[in-house]
Order: sequence, then structure tokens, then C-alpha cells
Amino acid sequence: MKFDKKDLLLYAVTDRSWLGEETLPGQVERAVKGGATFVQLREKELEEEHFLEEAREIRKLCREYRIPFVVNDDVEIALAADADGVHVGQGDMEAGDVRRRLGPDKIIGVSVQTAEQAVLAQERGADYLGVGAVFPTGSKADAQEVSLETLKEICGAVDIPVVAIGGIGMDNVGELSGSGICGIAVISAIFAQEDIEGAARKLKRLTKEMLGD
Repeated sequence: MKFDKKDLLLYAVTDRSWLGEETLPGQVERAVKGGATFVQLREKELEEEHFLEEAREIRKLCREYRIPFVVNDDVEIALAADADGVHVGQGDMEAGDVRRRLGPDKIIGVSVQTAEQAVLAQERGADYLGVGAVFPTGSKADAQEVSLETLKEICGAVDIPVVAIGGIGMDNVGELSGSGICGIAVISAIFAQEDIEGAARKLKRLTKEMLGD
């Protein structure tokens, strides 16, 4: 799937912490209805069979809504589920190896925290970068913060689109104005909210305002 940088405007990263009585595909659909433009399935503890089942279900949903769907870290699950791509961190499979495994047409995202990492990821075939944590976050215990200056430096060092992630919510998204990003990636700002659809709708509007669209 070829994607446009506009697809990265409101990038929703799943987390089953707030499921309650709901299903993850159900929550994802509400996020997409509210305006999420990209979905990443992030599962750290689900057994492979259920992970694949969930990935296939969410991939089907995202195809219906015509938005990109990637799997966090797990290249094999992404291939088996026919996801649109994979997002990898610095400690995961290197972007060049992912590209060789997935082929030329899949989307590859890479998490970076420095301009050097960003340039290397671009050289090795990344399609977009995730940079963070730009604010303190509770979603990832080991996340190190990236300053606004570093975020700007990363955006200026590469030609591929950049999304900011980490602690972003309605109260601080405006602070990212002028950084060079093309969108935000969020977890709790959507999925921890009682009204997931409404939260996504408001966040999308605020992100567009922040970007000057």
C-alpha cells in the first residue's frame, strides 16, 4: 500500500489496557470513525495465535476504511496477516532487514531519538519515522524524552515524514507547532478515553490546527 504523509495525521497505537468489556477491533473502529488516519497494532504479551487473529481482523477493518495498518515489531505476524507494514524500534529488526523480508511495497516505520538514527533509518528504507517521547508518558515505562529542538533537528535531517509520539494529548498538542512533523501518534489520548470516537475527532481537529491546515 502506498501511503501519503497525510495518512500520518492522527496515528492511533493500540493498547489493550483499557478494553474492559470491549474488543480491540471494536475500539479501533471507534477511533477510525472519529478520524484516526493510521493504525498500529501493538501487542507485547498476546500469544501468537490470538495476535494473528486480531491482526487479521483489524487489517480487514482498516481496509474497509481505507487507512494504513501496521504491526509493531513483529514482521512474521505482519506478513501472515497481510498488514500494510511494520513499525520497528531501535532494538528490533533493522530497517534494511525488514525491507528485505517484506519486499518493496510495504510500509516501514522506525522509532528514532536522534538525527543520526533518523538519517540511517531513511537510508535503509524507512518510509516514515516515529520520534519520542516528546512529553512524559505512562504508556511506555522505558521511554526517554526527546526535546523539541531535537525533534526539529530530526525533521530537518530527513526527507521522509515524521510523527511525534509520547505523552501527547489535547492539552499539549499545540506545543508541537513549527516542529516539522506531519502528525501525532497517540495511545492513551484515544484508547483510555470513555468516548474514543469523540476523543479522536477532537484530537484530529487540534492536530490540524497545530499543523496550520
